[in-house]
Amino acid sequence: MKAQLKRWLFLTHRWLGIGGCVLFAMWFASGIVMMYVGYPKLTDAERLAHLPALSQNAPLLAPNVALARAGVSKPLDGLRLAVSSGGRAVYVATPAASGKRGAIVIDAISGARVETVNAADALASAAAWAGPGVNVHYQDVIDEDAFTHSRGLDAQRPLHRVEVIDADRTLLYVSGKTGEVVRDATRSEQLWNYAGAWIHWLYPFRGNLFQPYWTNIVNYLAIAGIAAALSGTVAGILRWRFRAPYRSGARTPYPGAMMRWHHVTGLLFALVTIAWIFSGLMSMNPWHIFDTGAPKLRMEALQGGTLTLTDRDAAPPALLAASTGAVRELRWVRVLGQNRVLAYRAGGAPQVLDSHAARPLTLDTAALQAAAAHLVDAPVARVEQLVDYDLYYYARDAHTMMGGADKPLPVLRIVFDDPHATWVHLDPHTGAVLGHIDSGKRASRWLFAMLHSWDWLPLLERRPLWDIVLVVLSLGGLLLSVTGVVIGWRRLGKKLRSAGVNPPRAAAPAPHPVPAAGRHG
Repeated sequence: MKAQLKRWLFLTHRWLGIGGCVLFAMWFASGIVMMYVGYPKLTDAERLAHLPALSQNAPLLAPNVALARAGVSKPLDGLRLAVSSGGRAVYVATPAASGKRGAIVIDAISGARVETVNAADALASAAAWAGPGVNVHYQDVIDEDAFTHSRGLDAQRPLHRVEVIDADRTLLYVSGKTGEVVRDATRSEQLWNYAGAWIHWLYPFRGNLFQPYWTNIVNYLAIAGIAAALSGTVAGILRWRFRAPYRSGARTPYPGAMMRWHHVTGLLFALVTIAWIFSGLMSMNPWHIFDTGAPKLRMEALQGGTLTLTDRDAAPPALLAASTGAVRELRWVRVLGQNRVLAYRAGGAPQVLDSHAARPLTLDTAALQAAAAHLVDAPVARVEQLVDYDLYYYARDAHTMMGGADKPLPVLRIVFDDPHATWVHLDPHTGAVLGHIDSGKRASRWLFAMLHSWDWLPLLERRPLWDIVLVVLSLGGLLLSVTGVVIGWRRLGKKLRSAGVNPPRAAAPAPHPVPAAGRHG
């Protein structure tokens, strides 16, 4: 029975490994690329940096007037103003409970709705993004391509592709709904992504007939990879002589270089290989294992109602006059029952303005904390002020999968005593909820983010130590995988030849007959 189990163990590793090691090699190599070049994204900071500044002298309509002319009478979840669509200043209004798909674009000078976005609009948006003196070239309109698989872009499709004729040959994607630039990808990002994220996330199975099955393809290939790595680890331990060496004097029984290297690297890098494949599976939230069923936050408790604009709200020229620096975007929000305006510049924290009086203000932290206590229908266990990043609230580089989001400091962490162990992070400067995590998301943070990208502050804060550790471990895993690919190729070739599948070779010339006298008995 023991011998039979061993045989099945070796066979499982052999045949899963033949295909699995190809995947492992691709994942390790592409993972190194992704450490430095991530999947294209347009961060909020990058978007603001490319928006033209709003002019205080432009005849911009007051928000309530623009909304009335466009026939928008419902309360809003949000409203923003920027020179972001077709090279013109527009209001982008999101009616309450409509989500991003319900965004309404309004010309900020005429009050007319922007109903369609054509090629000329896309070119104008791209030209404004690129800046003066830079040419742009319209390519086409698409629904999805290799650099726009993100589901966060679904509300913006179809997408206009426009190439910027700059040193980076940047490709811009303009929303077919709002006319705003929603993604950029330099030529370097495009090329490196075919060796990075496109392979790492198995994107050849996205945007085609495999699209409905992509999630299951990734999940089950990862499970098969874990099985191959686990079975190989057990087999490698069983074959290693810890006490006395084999007759050859080696601890491994394999005389061939490839098998010997595979055995040794398998034992050295087995743990990190298994951890990376497993954490890659966890990144998919397979079968929603991290979903706790926690209800949504009760945002009305913090906002004090929905956003409604009236003639009491100041017009943009007055707000811009009260702001400091070149303002790229104005955003109207509802905080503590009052309309507030956030004035965003190209960098740094936004300036908070009173929407009625058009003057700078500072939010009442105590009032914010009291209101935020009602975001969850449960008592508050404690409130912490974070002045430094920690394991659960931290920033990553913009190109990384979880990077690019604004992570200001200090923030308030409100810990609730509810069944889901909810934590809410609140920005005391703007009153914005920066995110919330429950027990499921904290488990995902450990099983995915920590294991997969090693985003552990003692390493992240001491680069290039983080780089050295991950590159060395990745190269070790790559060596393990490549030796497995060679061994698997040879094994498969042997099996095919023994089955007569190999292509026929040219017949060798018949040997000359040997005289009888020259033959041996």
